[in-house]
Amino acid sequence: MARIEPFTAIRYTERELSNLIAPPYDILDESDKAALLRKDDHNIVAIDLPHMPPKTAGPDEAYQRAAGELTSWLDIRSLARDETPAFYVYHQTYKLGAKTLVRKKFFARLRLEEFGKGQVFAHEQTFGGPKEDRLKLTAATRCNISPIFGLYPDPDNAVAGNFDAAIAGQAPDQSGMLDGVQNQLWVVTDPAVIRQVRDRLADKPIFIADGHHRYGTALMYRQAQVDEMGEPTVNDPINFVLAVLGGMEDPGATIAPYYRTIAGVPQATADALRPALADAFNWTPTRRPKDADELAALLATGGAGAMALYFGGPDVCVLIAPRDEDLLARYEPSRRPAWRKLPYAVLHRYIIDEVIAKKFCGGTAPVIHYHKSLIEAVNDASVSAGIACLMPATTMQQLRAICTAGELMPQKSTYFYPKLATGMVINPLY
Repeated sequence: MARIEPFTAIRYTERELSNLIAPPYDILDESDKAALLRKDDHNIVAIDLPHMPPKTAGPDEAYQRAAGELTSWLDIRSLARDETPAFYVYHQTYKLGAKTLVRKKFFARLRLEEFGKGQVFAHEQTFGGPKEDRLKLTAATRCNISPIFGLYPDPDNAVAGNFDAAIAGQAPDQSGMLDGVQNQLWVVTDPAVIRQVRDRLADKPIFIADGHHRYGTALMYRQAQVDEMGEPTVNDPINFVLAVLGGMEDPGATIAPYYRTIAGVPQATADALRPALADAFNWTPTRRPKDADELAALLATGGAGAMALYFGGPDVCVLIAPRDEDLLARYEPSRRPAWRKLPYAVLHRYIIDEVIAKKFCGGTAPVIHYHKSLIEAVNDASVSAGIACLMPATTMQQLRAICTAGELMPQKSTYFYPKLATGMVINPLY
């Protein structure tokens, strides 16, 4: 069963956090970091991103400096540790097109489990470099500076209802704007509410939405401590990881598409690719969608598995959909149907691996660029005479089915928006 616990967080002592919180470390570059530190030299990025570029391991000294900053900020009470264990209710208010949405979540400690051996499920493959960097930071600071993001099924949104009742009429304890998103935090210490929420989640699976590397790092850190000190007690903080948890059915939860551009294959024109895909896909010329909403409406007309391809050189867009819903059964018979029917799997395993790589690239994999913006993908295709792959958003149902089947999606098959703000809370591992 999934086990969550309240904890005594380290938090900023300021109520207004706009100049102190930061986007996730792995989407920042040198100029982003500098801009955040110009706003306030106590911005969390000084600790969370001690080495550039992100996701690469730096020298030990960089992480020791980060730990020194954390200690210094505690000494001068820029940061302070709470005295009473709490769950921390976390709301993000944001715009999606013309709508204003609120994504409701909460911070807790989540008990670590090896993937495949409990109720915590991954959905993406992870790689070594980011884990080494995060492990060095964890070991130096003895803290989880930034959280993982986990989703749990809750059709009635009962957990959010428990928290809504607990914070009704209360102003947030802290808040801050970041990239147009309002981040608000309430500290909930009521033992009855904590017990209700903990009990509600006890029999639910947790699906990791973001933070696979951080979860893997927490497992590695725990093992390193066990190797050095022996098995910890059941409630030792190293058995847990900082998590932001939200309901899959939350009206404010959004999974956006992740687009691709296949670059450097000028010979893969629309005229050349159409006969290469003719046996497997319906092919319908169409107008290029101007935004994600227009793309979603277009894909809905194409049926299961539909996607759009935009050819940047001739400014041509087509809607394609597999003739066989289980097209990949022939190529990946050992994979579960939920994985084989995912459009991202079809794109990579068939269109890219079987067609573009083999017929247009001499058997080598083409260069693929990943984009969160449809316009960026289209512009990239235009500049590189490439193909923008305009994908549907992965649904919560697909995410759950693939996770529980023990499968992993292709890299960057989900984009959870908005991103969590780093610096709302820190989880001490001592």
